[in-house]
Amino acid sequence: MLVGTYLLYAAVMVVAHPRIIYPFGADAFDNPAFRQEVVSDRDVSVAISEGDDDLAVLFFMGNGGSLAYFTYSLDAHQDAGRTVAALEYRGGAGIAGRPSEQGLKADALAAYDWLAAQHDGPIVVHGFSLGTGLAIHVAARRDVAAVLLDAPYTTLCALMTKGSYLPACYLPFVQKWRSLDDVPALNAPVLIQHGTADQLIPIGYGAQLANAMDVAGLSVTFHEVAGATHNNLAGQAGYQDRINAFLNGFPKN
Repeated sequence: MLVGTYLLYAAVMVVAHPRIIYPFGADAFDNPAFRQEVVSDRDVSVAISEGDDDLAVLFFMGNGGSLAYFTYSLDAHQDAGRTVAALEYRGGAGIAGRPSEQGLKADALAAYDWLAAQHDGPIVVHGFSLGTGLAIHVAARRDVAAVLLDAPYTTLCALMTKGSYLPACYLPFVQKWRSLDDVPALNAPVLIQHGTADQLIPIGYGAQLANAMDVAGLSVTFHEVAGATHNNLAGQAGYQDRINAFLNGFPKN
């Protein structure tokens, strides 16, 4: 009886887990500094703000699903004069479609390819939470100058396992988001910022990812942001300064 109940629970969670991973908000991103572009025949939507700096930043948000919730991260680059291109996720903020790991990763590569065709200078990828998996995925397959990660995970299915008491990384049809698998293909310097009070993605996951990158021979800078939670990390004092110092610390050409 207990085994049958557990198997039924597992089946329900396999079907329902995308709704848990992608609880996207409906608030539209309405910032006059940005324009929206449809950048491929996949109908990929990107919000872009032009800057004067040689660096351009391709930003991947968390699972809030609307760029309206990520103004601190966007401001960090706009204030520094960088061009910012931010992927808008299908199913969030009024964007048509249904999100999935495979689809979002394909959209992220399409957004990079469009930005690379528009921008002559180097490109940095920046991800927050869910978006760190997209940033790492792109950096493992495209030429990027640096990788910025806020509150990253090693594998999202490990977090699902902890929250559901199911072996999510081994269940069929589960979207697993294995960032660790892409680490060997990275070759750009990495900045990780993670809050010590983050309960959604505990800082230990960011530390494990940083260690794996260090073992792979990457240049990794890991900042423990004292007292920061998952949702207020980008609003903490020093957040922008750390990004600026990191990006100013290596050659752009």
